[in-house]
Amino acid sequence: MAPGARKTLAATFAFNEGDKIRRTLARHPASRDYDLLVMDDGSTDGALDHLPDSVLLLRNPRNLGIGAAMKQVFQFALDHHYEVLVIQAGNDKDDPAEIPRLLEPIRSGVADLVQGSRFLPGGGYGNTPAYRILATRWLHPLLLSLAAGKRLTETTNGFRAFRTELLRDPRIDWRQPWLDRYELEPYLLYKAIRLGYRHTEVPVTKIYPPRAEGYTKMAPITGWWSILRPIFLLGLGLKK
Repeated sequence: MAPGARKTLAATFAFNEGDKIRRTLARHPASRDYDLLVMDDGSTDGALDHLPDSVLLLRNPRNLGIGAAMKQVFQFALDHHYEVLVIQAGNDKDDPAEIPRLLEPIRSGVADLVQGSRFLPGGGYGNTPAYRILATRWLHPLLLSLAAGKRLTETTNGFRAFRTELLRDPRIDWRQPWLDRYELEPYLLYKAIRLGYRHTEVPVTKIYPPRAEGYTKMAPITGWWSILRPIFLLGLGLKK
């Protein structure tokens, strides 16, 4: 089936995720009502060299960062006239079986952006390190809630769905160079809420892999600041 034949695109992202990206793709149902795409951000591990024809693939020749990779997926979704985009991690933390839960508020016409929250009743966050629970459950949601003017339970979880019309709104300038790393996801959430798009949260699970497989590729300090700084730059009016 040609890209765009379905109205919904689910995109997952990988940079040397090895077996984790293979498990992620294998968990998607064979019969699905969305197109599935992998954005390979410069992997060198060969994990994505032999994908089934049912999976779309975009590749960067080198690692550019999650924000830069996500921008390419955004443009792909617009170019192929998808109406809804689902974002999912490629490290096997998110459950593809929960994608219908993200899509239901959009398809029923009550939301434009649906944020998956592991902290709502019915959600889960197994094997998550304590310091990450502190940051993702309390610190970041508190700061972004204050900046956006709405109580939020989840702000750093990339597992979400939204109408692509947000990407066509010139007030949401997602192509800015400063959004090439972890800044883009909180930026989009903040802008959607502040601009009055309909936002809701649904419970999802985010189960961390065994420590031996690596919890995250986010570097301490620089990575944390990357995901925090949109709150300050937008809240203070230093960025648009």
